[in-house]
Amino acid sequence: MEPADNIGLTISPTQYLCTMEMGRDDVNVVCSHGKISVWFGRTVPATLIWKVLTCISNVDKLAVHEKEITCCFDDITLYEGYGFVLISYAKFEGGYRATFNVPFLNNKALIYLADSIFKELKEKNVLIDIYWTGGYANIIRLHRELSIIEQWKLKNITYKDESRGTSDF
Repeated sequence: MEPADNIGLTISPTQYLCTMEMGRDDVNVVCSHGKISVWFGRTVPATLIWKVLTCISNVDKLAVHEKEITCCFDDITLYEGYGFVLISYAKFEGGYRATFNVPFLNNKALIYLADSIFKELKEKNVLIDIYWTGGYANIIRLHRELSIIEQWKLKNITYKDESRGTSDF
């Protein structure tokens, strides 16, 4: 049995883990087997954005975030220079709508992603989805990595309801 968190939740090694929610007042992370959703509140410091992104990278270097950017055509190569990987682009209202993968194995791309999140936070809270190959072991590893952050806590754990069978996945 995994140790209990400071609010009394215990991580069961015998049940099928669906999601784990953790964080603090200004950051919330929800992990599942294929996706990590990270909510950043407007008051989160830039250093914490970087810490969360690098913890995810430490656990799964193959994680990616898909980012859509509206820009002029020449700026597409600028974003590729940041380490973003162009997936698609299309003409859009006087410019181009470009979709990029932000690979977590590229520190330069992570730095630019963290900076863009921090800039967006001046106007509103930010929610990003990160796609990864996280199973039970990686979710637990990510929990341990993030647990070193001050005031970080485990908020909720959802297990698969075994009485419903395996047709849900």
